[in-house]
Amino acid sequence: MAVEQSLIRRIFPAIMVFVLIPGAVIALLYWIFSYVTEEPLVEDRLVLKEASFSDLKGWQADDFDGFMEAFGKSCEKFSRLPQDRSLGGQGIAGTVADWSPICQEMELLPKEADVLRNFIERKFTPVLVKNEEDPKGMFTGYYEASLRGSLTQSEKYATPLYLRPDELVMVHLGRFRDSLKGQRIAGVVKNGELYPFADRKEIEEGALEGRDLEIVWVDSAVDAFFLHIQGSGRIALDDGGALRVGYAGQNGHPYYAIGKTLIKNGDVSVEDMSMQAIRSWLEQNPDKATELMQENASYIFFRELNTNGPIGAQGVELTALRSLAIDRKWMPLGVPLWLSTTIPTEDGSDPEEFNRLMVAQDTGGAIRGPVRGDVFWGYGKKAYEGAGAMKNEGQYWMLLPKPVAARHFSENNPSS
Repeated sequence: MAVEQSLIRRIFPAIMVFVLIPGAVIALLYWIFSYVTEEPLVEDRLVLKEASFSDLKGWQADDFDGFMEAFGKSCEKFSRLPQDRSLGGQGIAGTVADWSPICQEMELLPKEADVLRNFIERKFTPVLVKNEEDPKGMFTGYYEASLRGSLTQSEKYATPLYLRPDELVMVHLGRFRDSLKGQRIAGVVKNGELYPFADRKEIEEGALEGRDLEIVWVDSAVDAFFLHIQGSGRIALDDGGALRVGYAGQNGHPYYAIGKTLIKNGDVSVEDMSMQAIRSWLEQNPDKATELMQENASYIFFRELNTNGPIGAQGVELTALRSLAIDRKWMPLGVPLWLSTTIPTEDGSDPEEFNRLMVAQDTGGAIRGPVRGDVFWGYGKKAYEGAGAMKNEGQYWMLLPKPVAARHFSENNPSS
């Protein structure tokens, strides 16, 4: 296997130590092994390839139900932005001005599949998204969680959902370096410097107690943990009322998928791994559950929502099976994406095809890479089961306004 030049440059000093001090061989081999196994040799790189609508599997079959509603929300968001504002995601989607005419025309279209399909074919160019030369990536699902809670703390309702603390500072690194677009950190300022905020373990052990930051208390620490992963949920209150909460901030610690630990320890096989499998293990092992959940140092803060649905990273209400969470380092928010993947079947038979037009409207801590997505399934039992079991390979095409696509390929003159 070829080794990258950057790796050679990093190993070379250690090799010189080995040459000069033969006894360092064990340390050198350990260092190389650790580096190679813990850090990827090949970094992600976005590659776009112009395509045609005939390349989109199932394109003629989509009924577009819910798509205009979803995309219309993104268009409304665009309308409140300056015309010269970039859509982000490496700048590949142009500016708001490139999308405004399309949004205005689409708003007047009748909600008929054939009319919308014809309009999209006339106005857009599909562009295959690849990571280097690989068009395949992983696609998972998420949902709006359902919990039981109370506005009053008690022995039954003992797990709090917290508001975002005022001192938590979230830093979007792309505002300082173009190369860091889509990346962010968070922490607390002390003596003019940014320090890490409390992690999950510290917060759960009382780091925020006594500050009146609790929105509600819920009856299950496991349900609260999964709410942190999903980012939004509805809480049925013990007094008969209800409230909806949504993402308001994150403590800055990296997200860790605790399923990795269960696989490593042999508690759950790779083949059987799912959200339901993790939940089952946590509920069956209450004496070990807290310690495992605290391996994920990431912690989410919430705000109460007075909306008809959860709010995604673009600031719009999400639409079931039309909204997609992406890595905004690579993909711009608000753009249509044709997703071709598979989803689990209810009876456990072979996965069924899932080919439909989505809108990039959200992000997620575990969504990383040019070809990676998280399908929003909505609310309820079916959404929970579908999202929890979804972990399937697939690919997507970004739909760009024809002038934007022409400009991109003219400027970059790709060979791929």
